[in-house]
Amino acid sequence: MISSLKGILADVKMTEISVDVNGVGYEVFIPLSTFDKLPKEGEKVSLFIHTNVKEDAIQLFGFATEIEKKLFRLLVGHVSGVGPRLALNVLSSVSPETLYSAVSEGNAKALGKVSGIGKKTADRIVLELRNKMKAGDFLALKDGKNAGSGGAEGAQSKSCEDAILALTQLGFKYENVAKAVHEIVKDMKPSEMNTENVIRKALESLNS
Repeated sequence: MISSLKGILADVKMTEISVDVNGVGYEVFIPLSTFDKLPKEGEKVSLFIHTNVKEDAIQLFGFATEIEKKLFRLLVGHVSGVGPRLALNVLSSVSPETLYSAVSEGNAKALGKVSGIGKKTADRIVLELRNKMKAGDFLALKDGKNAGSGGAEGAQSKSCEDAILALTQLGFKYENVAKAVHEIVKDMKPSEMNTENVIRKALESLNS
């Protein structure tokens, strides 16, 4: 099984990238939280990898931080009805800290806002992961200390997360919202980076 990849970032899409490792291109599916942390095309990239083996394919899922990989594995390995694609959707919509808080506090409503996650699935996530997320690996999330996220980066991630949830609740398609939000924040100054500004600019883009 492939557990990590180090190579050249050869191609980038919102939820899928290609990593060139000594001339071999690896297709890797990623959450938006990892997309935010990617270097420019042609530069070196290092990812934690989960290998998913199916009857007709081998799929690679990549993450910028080890904690995201562990959360992904909890979702697909312990929650009935949550496959790799839906788990990526969860990690694209809420930060590891928000996921930890929702599960530890029994707040299934916070997860029910995620595109593709209904009330029953949200309830299962909270029920199945509550005890499993008490382990030492996840305790840092209790205080918002996600490995690999600095203060400014964490603020940007939270603003994007809140904006995406708000806009999908307004009826916009998740894929369109995510693309609009992440394109907008690339050009925003740190002083402008708040949820209200992100939503306003995204609405301008989505309604144009």
